[in-house]
Amino acid sequence: MSKALTYVFVRIFVNGFYQAHAGLFLFFFLFMIGAVDPAQLLNYHKTLMLALVSSPVMLLLVFAVWLLYAIKSVHYVTGQINAPTQQFLYYSAVSFSKQEQFKSWFTIQSIIFLPVTLYGLLAAGVGLSNHQYLLPLLIVVYLLLLTALGAWIYTIRLNRLIASNNGPAWLQWSSGLKKPLFSLYIYHILHQFKLPFIITKALSWLIIASIFWLFADVKHDARVAGMAVLAIGIAHAILVFEHQKFEQVYLTWVRNFPYAYIKRCVFAALTYSLLLLPEAVWLLSRFNIPLAVNLFLIALSMLMLLHALLSYIGLNMDKYLQWLMGLFILLFWIMMFKLTWPLIACNVLLSYWLFRQNYGRDLQVVNGK
Repeated sequence: MSKALTYVFVRIFVNGFYQAHAGLFLFFFLFMIGAVDPAQLLNYHKTLMLALVSSPVMLLLVFAVWLLYAIKSVHYVTGQINAPTQQFLYYSAVSFSKQEQFKSWFTIQSIIFLPVTLYGLLAAGVGLSNHQYLLPLLIVVYLLLLTALGAWIYTIRLNRLIASNNGPAWLQWSSGLKKPLFSLYIYHILHQFKLPFIITKALSWLIIASIFWLFADVKHDARVAGMAVLAIGIAHAILVFEHQKFEQVYLTWVRNFPYAYIKRCVFAALTYSLLLLPEAVWLLSRFNIPLAVNLFLIALSMLMLLHALLSYIGLNMDKYLQWLMGLFILLFWIMMFKLTWPLIACNVLLSYWLFRQNYGRDLQVVNGK
């Protein structure tokens, strides 16, 4: 491993990440440490860790939080890689082999993930000391996977060559085809955003496999499938964010078309339906048609709600993740009471209302301004 390369990455990305998110870490420190009586602090966290390594539901919630933290760190680092001030990395870091780069990025992501890793390993240790083996092992594997995934994304992003003006062959071939408005973002993903798309689908598969493995004894319970669909919605959060950014950067001209609000919402729904096609195939292959349709509509309405939410809060990742966490907890408990059809109706109506109230305004609130 090149120590020099790792040192440069630490100076640029790790220090910047912790400085930029000092407020967030202070909040979690006060929440986890300051809100507890010092005399009860040790027992409080021991109980919390025991619940984590003995309850699959609790573990799933914590995994969702860690996934959001991973998304946040990847969003920050990739944003810094693409910044004009870091362009020199294209001509210096890529002189190292990809294996060396990956090792350096793995170290960087491990340092960024250090608060999460320490707590996770402590919980795994508490679990092992109490003869819990399966969930502690899952914690270690999950943390390694998130760290390696981040390092892999950074390596690929740094080595991405500047695309030629002509684009790939399939794009040139399809240039003569008619492209419906709702399909433009799909083309954008296939051209410029393949890696996040593949990662999102890999996460979806991992979520589905993990949940049905953890809840193998109640796998026919609709609530288990509902939890999987909810987690799939969270995994697609970054694609929804990029969709909103794509519309605000490249499709501003569409706002001049005399389309009704409802038609614009239908366009977004069709785009997300295409994105969720692999999950739709899985649902239809595993459940009866009414239940599969119900679960698919939950995922679709959730993505629609996230899309509309971004028109309200703007392209601000910090706010977006906070809302995402709150929505996940709220929808999780609604799912536990099997209120799936009311949930779909509420998601659709709320997303339409948010979209209509903030249409056009979202261009003024980019980056929270």
